[in-house]
Amino acid sequence: QVQLVESGGGLVQAGGSLRLSCVASGRTSSTRLMGWFRQAPGKEREFVGRITWSTGDTYYADSVKGRFTISRDNAKNTVYLQMNSLNLEDTAVYYCTAASSYGLGYRASTYDSWGQGTQVTVSS
Repeated sequence: QVQLVESGGGLVQAGGSLRLSCVASGRTSSTRLMGWFRQAPGKEREFVGRITWSTGDTYYADSVKGRFTISRDNAKNTVYLQMNSLNLEDTAVYYCTAASSYGLGYRASTYDSWGQGTQVTVSS
């Protein structure tokens, strides 16, 4: 099992930026994918993006493509979500996830481990 701890959430004005961090611990050697999902009040959990741990290959939801960037620091077992040009629709709890196998990275069911989430609120 991998434990995940997110940080970096907060309140930001529309058009601003935030960077979320997610530190992994435990059986990190089994990690194949790491992803970010988000859930806004009254809405279903939504895929944001994922990164392949070994290669750094990334894939994003259309709603964030060109604005959000996922990166990782293997030495620190940390994955980052850089969010730029934030808008009101980006307000949500953001969750970091890890998968021990390769699969459909946009599906929540692919991931074995989830963080506790961090709140991102974008104000007008």
